Amino acid sequence: QNWLRGLVNWLHVVVIVSQVPENQEKDPTFWNTWAQKTLKNALTLQTLNTNKAKNVILFLGDGMGVPTVTATRILKGQLSGHYGEETQLEMDKFPFVSLAKTYNTDAQVPDSAGTATAYLCGVKANEGTLGVSAAAVRSQCNTTKGNEVTSILKWAKDAGKSVGIVTTTRVNHATPSAAYAHCVDRDWYSDNEMPAEALMHGCKDIARQLFENIPNIDVIMGGGRKFMYPQNTSDVEYPTQPKMSGTRKDGRNLVQEWIDKMKDKKGNYVWNKQQLLSLNPNNVDYLLGLFEPSELAYELERNNDSDPSLTEMVDVAIKVLKKNQNGFYLLVEGGRIDHGHHEGKAKLALYDAVEMDRAIGRADLLTSIHETLTVVTADHSHVFTFGGYTLRGNSIFGLAPKVSDADQKPFTAISYGNGPGYKIVNGGRENISTVNYESSHYQAQAAVPLLSETHGGDDVAVFAKGPMAHLLHGIHEQNYIPHVMAYAACIGQNQNHCMSSGGTVGLQPAFSSMASVLAVTRFLW
Repeated sequence: QNWLRGLVNWLHVVVIVSQVPENQEKDPTFWNTWAQKTLKNALTLQTLNTNKAKNVILFLGDGMGVPTVTATRILKGQLSGHYGEETQLEMDKFPFVSLAKTYNTDAQVPDSAGTATAYLCGVKANEGTLGVSAAAVRSQCNTTKGNEVTSILKWAKDAGKSVGIVTTTRVNHATPSAAYAHCVDRDWYSDNEMPAEALMHGCKDIARQLFENIPNIDVIMGGGRKFMYPQNTSDVEYPTQPKMSGTRKDGRNLVQEWIDKMKDKKGNYVWNKQQLLSLNPNNVDYLLGLFEPSELAYELERNNDSDPSLTEMVDVAIKVLKKNQNGFYLLVEGGRIDHGHHEGKAKLALYDAVEMDRAIGRADLLTSIHETLTVVTADHSHVFTFGGYTLRGNSIFGLAPKVSDADQKPFTAISYGNGPGYKIVNGGRENISTVNYESSHYQAQAAVPLLSETHGGDDVAVFAKGPMAHLLHGIHEQNYIPHVMAYAACIGQNQNHCMSSGGTVGLQPAFSSMASVLAVTRFLW
């Protein structure tokens, strides 16, 4: 059986090699020509794009650390019949790349709530908290008031832009929630998940805040239906499954309230792919799409007939939002990359990452680099890696070419530093020759046993293109990201530079006075 899997792996490489021009890569001219072409493209970047960003898009790959980006690139290429390593992701084409430091104010290895507050609100925060400063304490409701911080989505809305949220998780999950909520606990999805003390002190659940904090968010798409309906209300798609039923204790039907509010405003509520794709974006000003009671399905397991892909949701969202002459802000989350990694199921994670890259490509076709700033990044990394001296074109999910010299057993290129893939069989590491390691639900071997694999603390990449994208360079704190995006779009606190003519953004200092500069200098010293 192990021999057969090895043969399949070898045949995979042979097929790919046969599709590459013979000896092309052995000729120095090939590499020199490629490098010279890249150099010429790089030289064009000396003319900076200082236009004002009419539109701003943030693609957030949850848990998409640098190793995940590389593995996604290889997978994307292999899905097209190539080696994979030489493939370009859509994000690879962005001219500016930097690194972001992801730590929370109280955590070396962060969570998705504290990081979301950083890259959406411009302020680093504590683990598990959303839209509040580090002065707020997780799960302590009475520390919320006075510590709220606003997001770039609100800055954009206040400036007259249309705004949208698209995610493959529930719309009240950590990443999207920081765009609109002020909550000291990311797990307060509805009032059902909140302690009585928090309710008594007047704290609101996240689902409720979605509809109340920033009135008239133009586009909201993702999962999380059950948190919007009264407790025990049967789900429209899964009426016989109690765990999919509504959770709210306050008896409110937030979806119906939204429908009633938007009935005369060209508002549309949809809960499946057919309904979504039947819409004419020209006749839609507000869109609420809740496609699952909780998270959307992994891309590998998505029902193509009833569930929209991330690319399809992004397509509709941009077509609705771009009608606004003032432009738009859009947050797009590939949220289940993170979930796949937590489960130790790299195949699920990487296919979701490939799908997010497709969505980035679709957004590129619908917008212009001259007026749209697009940023792609991650909130944090994972303890995911791949190695083992694999050969060129080796299946990203395949075996290393040699067995371990310590226990003489085969191993896959992919592994995790910790997680559910840790298994001891007969006193030693599991022999995966008896396992289908190419399965979607195969849990890659891990060094430390945990029920759920953890985040990593390493820096994450930040890809940028469009107006003022060059400001995302070098290594920065994660909370720097929305400040650049807001500066480019002339929203939020930095607007003094926006008075120049000709559609460009002036390059004057963002500070409004020399006093501000001196104050910051004194603080740093």
